Amino acid sequence: MADNTNQSSPLTVVLIGCGRVAEKHLKAISKLKGLELKAVVDVNPESAKRLLGSVKGFANVKIYNDYKLAIEEIKPSIVSVTVPSGLHFQIAKYAMENGSNLLLEKPMTMSVSEAREIFELSQKTGLKIAMGHIYRYLPIVGLVREDIAEGKYGKVTHGTIYVRWGHGEDYYSSAAWRGTWKSDGGALMNQTIHAIDLLVWLMGSEPEQASAMIAQRVRNIEAEDLGMAVLRLENGALAQIEGTTATIPSKHTAEFSVFCENGQLSMGLDSGKPHLNIFTVKPNGKTKKLNGYYIRKQLKEGGLFSYKCALNPHLGIYKDLQDSIISGKDPIADAYAGFSSVDTLLGIYKSAKEGKPVSLPLEDDFNSVDMTGFFN
Repeated sequence: MADNTNQSSPLTVVLIGCGRVAEKHLKAISKLKGLELKAVVDVNPESAKRLLGSVKGFANVKIYNDYKLAIEEIKPSIVSVTVPSGLHFQIAKYAMENGSNLLLEKPMTMSVSEAREIFELSQKTGLKIAMGHIYRYLPIVGLVREDIAEGKYGKVTHGTIYVRWGHGEDYYSSAAWRGTWKSDGGALMNQTIHAIDLLVWLMGSEPEQASAMIAQRVRNIEAEDLGMAVLRLENGALAQIEGTTATIPSKHTAEFSVFCENGQLSMGLDSGKPHLNIFTVKPNGKTKKLNGYYIRKQLKEGGLFSYKCALNPHLGIYKDLQDSIISGKDPIADAYAGFSSVDTLLGIYKSAKEGKPVSLPLEDDFNSVDMTGFFN
């Protein structure tokens, strides 16, 4: 993922939503040649001013409070959407109907039908969608996936993830939409969808069945603060999922593991510190650690730029989208990834609601608001 873009004029960007994650977008844009931020949009002008003042180089960027007007006047190459999840669909659809590519934070939408519509609109128009599935852009992940897909480690048996991303009441009370079924979802939809996307992607097969339970343990929200699920993939492998915000906020941890007949990968974050362990079984039965091999290979193929993405994965997402627009290739986390992750997550919710396994992809529409009243 070397920085070797040679376009004649910069790709223009309009950023819609000036909340927590928006600063990561600005930092990424500031480090990439060939991108020009033309405007930010927020219903609160003070939020927009604060955002532009947080990163050097954006003092002259326009501020709008109407995303439609910003898109119509600027006609940007890229619209970046960082608003609450319940607003994703209407903004994404309008942007694409007016000719803009998308960088869309997760989840793509809050319903299966809307996610399918956005995916199909991308297919119809040829416009690119890069999803904010940040874990796909971490160093070494893509290289390991390629080797798993090529059968280097034999049959994939199963995978596991846990995301223990504690948030206190201050997090949820900071905005009325947080933790609601309509606009946000719970620990699985908001904090864990990144990890579900990564696990399924690494295991190389689409989910065909979901079984799940969700609970409210300690957080005063409408949706769940704890969810557990098992996915059966089309290749027969099983994936186990745990996602929660009911843990200590200062001890954020996430762990991803994939197990194969001749190898295994475990990687994650613990209070901001990354760790990685990759092992294979040699023909003589001895175990060999492959961390060094993949680190050297990543440095050779991606250079130091790929490791900068570990500090801010949005740098990798923007560079990948930029390259995709120019070359015509699909982004690493593309429109189908956005649709598939929404379908899987809502399948998990539907299983929890109905108290039985459900088949994937879902045949009928299912919306996060269909979970309203689940805990009453």
